[in-house]
Amino acid sequence: MGLFFKKSKGSQSVNPDQWLHARQGYPFYIKAPMSLIGMYLFFYFLYLLQDIIVPFAFAGLIAILLNPVYNRFQKWNVNKVLAIVLTVFLAILVVAGIMFFLSSQIAHFGEMLPQLQKKTEALLANLQSWLSTSFGISTEKQMSMVDEAMNSSRTYIGKTLNTVFGVISFFVLIPLYIFLLLFYKPLILNFIFEVFDEDNSEQVAEILKETKGAVQSYIVGLMIETSIVATLNSIALLSLGVKYALLLGVIGAILNLIPYIGGVVAIALPVLMSFITKDGYTTPLLIIGAYTLIQFADNNIIVPRVVSSKVSVNALISILVVLLGGTLWGVSGMFLSIPFIAVLKIIFDRIDELKPWGKLLGDTMPVNPSGKVVNPEEAEDNSKPLL
Repeated sequence: MGLFFKKSKGSQSVNPDQWLHARQGYPFYIKAPMSLIGMYLFFYFLYLLQDIIVPFAFAGLIAILLNPVYNRFQKWNVNKVLAIVLTVFLAILVVAGIMFFLSSQIAHFGEMLPQLQKKTEALLANLQSWLSTSFGISTEKQMSMVDEAMNSSRTYIGKTLNTVFGVISFFVLIPLYIFLLLFYKPLILNFIFEVFDEDNSEQVAEILKETKGAVQSYIVGLMIETSIVATLNSIALLSLGVKYALLLGVIGAILNLIPYIGGVVAIALPVLMSFITKDGYTTPLLIIGAYTLIQFADNNIIVPRVVSSKVSVNALISILVVLLGGTLWGVSGMFLSIPFIAVLKIIFDRIDELKPWGKLLGDTMPVNPSGKVVNPEEAEDNSKPLL
């Protein structure tokens, strides 16, 4: 992998065997701590610089998504700066339309707050009584547990609001980053090609092309999937007579973008609303059944056919990176984790030394998995296997 980069002028060539021997010369008890320290420092700096990196990461993904629109304006001989401004303006209009819809629904939701507060207090009182009777948990201990959960959730949400969804980041930094990324796109691409050796230019071009295609298809597919799931959620909630079905349906579809974890929260919100606004357990159970069917259709029909991403990441890695992204950058990290791991898989699949890692991230199972590990040096003559 070290030979993948361009050699500087006047530098002496390095024998690959010598380079590999030098790397393997250090004992494990030295290499392992150094690797751990390096990883810790890397993620620590990512955490410290989240106010800068997270908006830039979102802007990068959005810029890749908007690149075809910008190229279309360029084909119509529109001035470069004007084409970028029009592209960003169209994106802002779409986001503003979604925010207007959600804000109007939330405004209507505010009218029911007094009623919801009374019903919530009654439900909490019944829950406290049941916990005290069934499990012997005192009211004071329950309140302390609730306070701890509320403090942790406020910290978690606050971390997210202070990064991506802050006023400055959302309305200033992200559009500005998108404009600059589209404007300096030739400069950035030229830099990437010049960093690597000329013999690997075709490989670099292939990685860039597949990365762009994977990100574009992934984001566009998610937008279509979100629209379909929001429609299905809203229809199900309207048919069951749940209050604010449109708002809860759309919020549930947006939460569904967070793999595995968001789907659970998306079900919990309408169930909680039905508990507060209705009596009995019939409606909550019907909501759980309807959302389960929608999730099944989403995972087995909508995602395979609509989210036409060129890179598939297995469920184990998806859950791990979503949780790690949430720990590192909050909800923003959850949204960014899957596209970034998909880009890493594209890079790993194109570099010989990293191909095993690319296979580990993917969901393609070995055709003929063996129960034994074969010694590579003796594979040709089928000699002794190593258990």
